[in-house]
Amino acid sequence: MNKFTYAIGGFGYSSMSQTLNSFIMFFATAVMGISGSLVGIAIAISSIWDGVSDPLIGHLSDNCRNKFFGKRLGFMLFGIFFISMINLLIWSMPMTLPQWIKFVWLLVGMLAIESANTCFGTPYSALAIDIAPDYNDQAKLQGFKTFFNILGMILPNILMYFFMPSISIGIQSVHTQQGYVKIALINSLLLTGLGIITIFCTLKQIKRRKIYRFDEKREKFQFKKLLYGYFNVIKNKDFRSVILGYSCATIASSFLTGVGLHLFTYCYHFSSSQISIVLIAMFGGAVASQPLWVFLSKRIDKKKTLIISLSTIILGVFIIGITFLFKEFMSSGIMFYIALPCMLFCGIGAGAMYCLPFSMYADVVTLQIVKTGENNAGAHTGYFTFTYNLANSVALLIIGFLLDLIKFDSSQPVQALSVQNGLGLIVFFGCIIFMSLAIVAFSYYSVKRSQVLKIQIKSLKNKSVSGISH
Repeated sequence: MNKFTYAIGGFGYSSMSQTLNSFIMFFATAVMGISGSLVGIAIAISSIWDGVSDPLIGHLSDNCRNKFFGKRLGFMLFGIFFISMINLLIWSMPMTLPQWIKFVWLLVGMLAIESANTCFGTPYSALAIDIAPDYNDQAKLQGFKTFFNILGMILPNILMYFFMPSISIGIQSVHTQQGYVKIALINSLLLTGLGIITIFCTLKQIKRRKIYRFDEKREKFQFKKLLYGYFNVIKNKDFRSVILGYSCATIASSFLTGVGLHLFTYCYHFSSSQISIVLIAMFGGAVASQPLWVFLSKRIDKKKTLIISLSTIILGVFIIGITFLFKEFMSSGIMFYIALPCMLFCGIGAGAMYCLPFSMYADVVTLQIVKTGENNAGAHTGYFTFTYNLANSVALLIIGFLLDLIKFDSSQPVQALSVQNGLGLIVFFGCIIFMSLAIVAFSYYSVKRSQVLKIQIKSLKNKSVSGISH
C-alpha cells in the first residue's frame, strides 16, 4: 500500500510532463507559428535552468529539518500547486500576439514551470531512496513508480484522441489550441489531487517509521561545494555510466518526441486520431513489457537487460526508417498499419528505460550512503537530472535550428519534399546515433546485485550490534 500511494503521485506529474515534452515543440511551431529557432532557444534556456536548479533543490531538501513535513514533502506540496497554475497559462497563449511576445510568453512560462517541476520532481525521486533503501524494495518501488509513470505518458495521447480535431493537426487552428488547453486542465487537476494523496499518505509512513533524524548537522549551501560534489560524482565510474547513458537516451527521445509529431503529420499525413493511436501503442508496449524487463533484470542483471532494451528500440526505429523510404509509394492508411506495430515494438524496448536507469542510479547512491554515512540522495538526484536536462536542452536547441534549416513552414499544410526528407533524417539518425551512444555508456556500469545486497546485509548487522550494545 505504501508503494502504491507513493507511486500514484507520479501519474499526474508524468502526464503533465509528457504533454509538455512531447507536444510543446509542435504546439509552439505548428500551432502558434513561432520560429523553430526561437522555440529551441526558449526550451533550451528553461531546460538549462531546470538542470541548474535540481542540485540546489536537492541540497535544500537534504538539509531541510521541517518536523512536520520532513525533508521532501514541503517542497513537493508547494511544487504541485505552482505547476498546475503555470501549466494552464502556457497552453493558453493568445494566438493573436506578435511572435516576439509569444516567444517571451513561452520563455517565461517554461522557466516558471521548470522551477516548479524541480520543487516537486527532485524531492519526489529522492524520497524513493529515503523510504526504500533496500535493493529489492527499491526495485519494487521503482516498478510501481514506472507503472504509473508510463500510464501517465499514455494519458495525453488518449486525451488527444478525444479532444483534438480528427483532421490533420498540422494547420494552425484555434480548435487545436482548445484541445491542448483541455488536456492541460485535466493534467493540472490530476497532479494536484494525486500529489496531495502521495504527500499525506507518505507523511504518515515517515512519522510512523521515523525515517528522518532532526539532530543531524545542517550544511550551509555553498555553490562551490555543490559544484565540487558534482565533479566528484562524475569521477565515479558507475555514476558516470548511468548519467551519461541516460542523457544520451534522453537526447534520442528528444529527437523522436520533438520532431516525431512533425514527421507523422507532414510526412506520413496521419490525422490526430491516428497519431494518438500510434503513441498509445508505443506507451502501451512500455507498460506491457514491465514484467519482462523485471524478470530479465533478476536473471541477467540490470545492465545487460538495459542494453537489450536499447537494442530493441534501435531495431524498431530502423524498421520505421526503412518504411519512410517508400512513403511515396504507399497511402497514409497503409503507412499507419506499418508504423503501428513498429512503434509498439519500440515501446516494448523503451519500457526498461523508464525504471532500470533510476534503479541502477539508486543502487549507486545507496552504496555511497553506506560508504560515507551521509544521506545526500537529494543532491545526487539533482546531479543526475542536471546532466540529462542539460543534454536535453542542447538537443532541443539543435532541433529548433534544424527545423529552420530545412525551411519548415507551419503555415503550409503540405511541406516540400526536401522538408519532409529533412524531418525523416532528423528523427531517424538522431534516435539511432544517440541510442547507440547510450549502449556504450551503460556498458561501463559495474554494480552487481550481489554487491549491493552484501553491503546492505553488513550494514544491517552493524546496526543490530550497535542496538544490542546500547
